[in-house]
Amino acid sequence: MRLAAALEAVASFSPESFEDVRRDIDPEWVDQALHATDTATLRRRRLPAAQVIWLVIGMALFRNRSICDIVAKLNLVLPGRTPTVAPSSVAEARKRLSDEPLQWLFTRAGDAWGHASAAADRWQGLAVYGVDGSTTRVPDTEENRGYFGSAVNGRDKSAYPLVRFVGLMALRSHLLVSVAFGPYTKSELTYASELWAAVADNSLTIVDKAFFAAGALIPLTTAGKNRHWLIRAKKKLRWRVIEKLGPNDFLVEMTVSKKARSQNSKLPEKWTMRLIQYQRKGFRPSALLTSMTDAKQFPVDEIVELYHERWELELGWDEIKTEMLDREEAIRSKSPTAVYQELWGLFLAYNLIRLEMERAANEAKVQPTRISFVTAMRFIIDEWMWCAIASPGAIPRHLRALRASLIGLILPPRRPERRYPRAVKIKMSKYPRKRPSPTGRLH
Repeated sequence: MRLAAALEAVASFSPESFEDVRRDIDPEWVDQALHATDTATLRRRRLPAAQVIWLVIGMALFRNRSICDIVAKLNLVLPGRTPTVAPSSVAEARKRLSDEPLQWLFTRAGDAWGHASAAADRWQGLAVYGVDGSTTRVPDTEENRGYFGSAVNGRDKSAYPLVRFVGLMALRSHLLVSVAFGPYTKSELTYASELWAAVADNSLTIVDKAFFAAGALIPLTTAGKNRHWLIRAKKKLRWRVIEKLGPNDFLVEMTVSKKARSQNSKLPEKWTMRLIQYQRKGFRPSALLTSMTDAKQFPVDEIVELYHERWELELGWDEIKTEMLDREEAIRSKSPTAVYQELWGLFLAYNLIRLEMERAANEAKVQPTRISFVTAMRFIIDEWMWCAIASPGAIPRHLRALRASLIGLILPPRRPERRYPRAVKIKMSKYPRKRPSPTGRLH
């Protein structure tokens, strides 16, 4: 059987419960993902590769169900004598698929959805992005700990191995454009360097102050057309004022370190940028640095206000780690390849939810961040489960009702004047934690 015919056979039995997903993920993308990564299978398996992709996405949404239960509930197996598959068969199917098709599919979808979203809501003609990093725990297996590593404090190691990831996000919709992740032992700057090529022309990227480096930010502006950056200045930075552009607004110059120039011979000896000093009520004085040196085109007050949209990326990570992962100690996968596969599926599922939220927001004529993520996610999960048992004729009507439900989840406008002091509600447990010893055993 030729591949096209095999995929057509898979599509012929695939449940209508995924019709809403396939409206967003072009079936040709799945085909291309399997082709591009040499994972397409012609064999008529009980759980073909194309269906395993949907399984991995389902794993991100149905965190409280076993993988075999997800296969059964979403009717992902080919028709046969038994309605279920053995757990070992699911594990083997995931292993055959590997992580590359999910990475290809996320990259393709993120590029299409994220850039379109950022371009639809520009500031001063610039699409607004953010770059920041975070970490997540993975199961404490010998393979995971050996590959991903742990956080180390003196002689003490973190209880779980950690994955470090950095993402490029369309800030005004929370759609992820690109993500780089891997061992915790690599720095955020290393992973961020993989994202700069994904930044669109005619854009502004707001980054955390930890990413201030000539080797990162100068290529960001020079490698594309009209690409800018905005960052909070570190306290220890030193600069020379070249020109005063206005009150608390300066053109400044910095020296690019010899180390940076030895790593990239194209970097200049001097680096010119704009410095904006300001103070918000109740906060300490702050300073912003940016490549947007045109004071007329980019007013000070608007830049200061815009910088604080960087926190949208922090909220996005919280939606993934707290809401989608349900604050579990670790994700499911016990080997590095499976971890990569599960995380690509997680980021893809997150984008699918955010895409639906953006469409609902457009119909309601509000910002996508005004739609409740938690409630929207629960609605979508409920609909997927319902569609798995529904008659095909009832599904379009039910999906229209879903969109109407999302429009009803509009949150009140943000209140920027609200402030909360840093505090801990629950202290650490008095009991000792189970930690890995130098021999690798837990004690």
